[in-house]
This record gives sequence, C-alpha cells and structure tokens, in this order.
Amino acid sequence: MAKSLNLSASPSTPTLSLSSSSKYSTLLETPTTLSFPLSRHHSHSHSLTVRSSSSSSSATTTATPTSTTSSNQFRVDILSESLPYIQKFRGKTVVVKYGGAAMKQPELKASVVSDLVLLSCVGLRPVLVHGGGPEINHWLKLLNIEPLFHEGLRVTDAKTMEIVSMVLVGKVNKDLVSLINKAGATAVGLSGMDGRLLMAKPTPNSAKLGFVGEVARVDPTILQPLVNNGHIPVIASVAADELGQSYNINADTVAGEVAAALGAEKLILLTDVAGILENKDDPGSLVREIDIKGVKKLIEEKKVGGGMIPKVNCCVASLSQGVRTASIIDGRVQHSLLHEIMSEEGIGTMITG
Repeated sequence: MAKSLNLSASPSTPTLSLSSSSKYSTLLETPTTLSFPLSRHHSHSHSLTVRSSSSSSSATTTATPTSTTSSNQFRVDILSESLPYIQKFRGKTVVVKYGGAAMKQPELKASVVSDLVLLSCVGLRPVLVHGGGPEINHWLKLLNIEPLFHEGLRVTDAKTMEIVSMVLVGKVNKDLVSLINKAGATAVGLSGMDGRLLMAKPTPNSAKLGFVGEVARVDPTILQPLVNNGHIPVIASVAADELGQSYNINADTVAGEVAAALGAEKLILLTDVAGILENKDDPGSLVREIDIKGVKKLIEEKKVGGGMIPKVNCCVASLSQGVRTASIIDGRVQHSLLHEIMSEEGIGTMITG
C-alpha cells in the first residue's frame, strides 16, 4: 500500500508531495537526520522536514547544514565583525596586568596566552605585566616561611625578597614566556631591573612592610624596539633602587606606570571580580563605563573599597598621564581580553580620562 510523503523545506518554501511504497515505511518509522551543504554565502540556517503519513505511524526527519559549514560561516562572521576593532587598535600599545584566578587555572592561563598571541597577530602591540602571589606563597610554605601581609601588601623581609625574585623572575616569568612562544608569538621576559626599565623606591610604610617598593621612574627605552618589532614583553614586577636593592612592587602599579611611559592606548587589569559595582553586594550593578570624576565620587561614597581602591587609583594615575582608557575586567571569564577589545559593550568597567 502506498504511503504519502510530505517534504517541506523551512522557512517558507513550497511543500512537495511524493509517494512511497510500503517497503520504505520502516525507514521512516524513526527520526533520521539528513545533512546537506548550504552555499558558504548563505547567512541563515534552513531545515528540510520529511514526514511519513500513515494510519499507524509518523516520523519527522530534519536535515540541517553540516557542522563544518556552520562553524566556517560563524568564523567568517566573527572575523568580519572584528574588522572595525582591529583597525581601531592596530599599531596601538595595550598593557595587560595579569594576575588572580587567570594565573591559577590552566584553562584560563591558556585563554590569556592565546588572546595575547591573536592580538599580536592582528597588529596590536600587547605588553604583559604580571605578579604571582599564589606561587610566591606556595614556595614560601615549602621553605617553612609563613606569608605575612599588612593592609593587603606582602611584608617582605630580606629572605622573602629573595624568594619573591626567584619565583617571579626565574619561574613565573619564564613559564609565561615559554607558553607565549609555544602558542606562536615571540615573547621576551624582563624584570624591572633589566635595562633600568623600572627604578624603585621604598614605600613610606617601609618600616612595617620591608622591601616593598614604589615606582620612582620608568625608562621604556628597552621596550620600544621590542614592541616595534612585534615581540611581546613580559615584565615581572620586581625592581631595584639606585643602590641595587631589590624591591617587590605591586603589579597593578607597575602596569599603570609602564602604560603611561609607553603612551599606551589602553590599560587592562585582569581581576577576580566583574569590574566596578555600584552596589558591591549586587553583581548586576556593574558600571560599564565611567570617567575619573565619577570614579572619585564612588570612592567618596564608599561604593568602591577594599582591594578595588588601589586598582582604581592605578587606572586614574595612568589616565592622568596620557593613557586613553583603562579597564578592570573579570579574568575568570575565558577570552575576556578579546571580549573587552573586540566588542562594543566590553566585559568589565572602562574608565575614561
């Protein structure tokens, strides 16, 4: 007995009626997926629906574009939409401070590295500044040295300073350089002492903090030929004073000062928070964009506090020295760097001068 087959292509294509002898009915007892290629220029997904009508059974078969075609089209669309942002930032220096969860989780670390390499490949000039607090704590405990902190800053005696230098300069820095090189770019590892990139001075609270320093000045001479030749400088936040004494310096501060010295287009701080929240207890109150005056008002109203204050102050200091924009973004989100640079809405809080 013949069975009626209704073939309809959606959306809004004519319905075709065919006949099928009963020997085909078993083929249509269960749903079957048919795949057919679409033109690579087609911008929408379509499906072909096959229905078997009989008194005892019905089946629907949906044919969708192959996954290869879909993924290729998606990739082309993304690249096309990225063009204005690539043109905007091409040839511009972007300084990224790397720390927090993005340093501890392998998948986040891989995400940051791949983002940096991609940005470099499309013509941006990324500079990476890093700390390494968790790694320092790990090695201090291995050596039976208890990590101590005062007002959020690491108390750094002579023995701790030696460990800080070994971990940041000798291990964390070179691991990052190796990962970036492996991903296809060319990274060069530096500390603040190399080429007198950074000159340090003790903090006013040095009696309690020990060898915790501030940036006295930046000499970007050693960085210019690196960024001009497409290399990615990777900078450990350790520097020395005029007498050669080493100091541990907050990586946010170093990133801000390096960005100002290079005349960077953008400073990006990777953190463990979504950005600046108007209400610190409401994750949905993210401030997408704000100027220096607005940030200072939030601090006065105590809407910005704790560990966010030094990050905000770092951004304000860099903006006051000529950096165009500074962003505080969530490093816990994969590819947050690309999201911040290659999209209109960004992913964190952008502060403007």
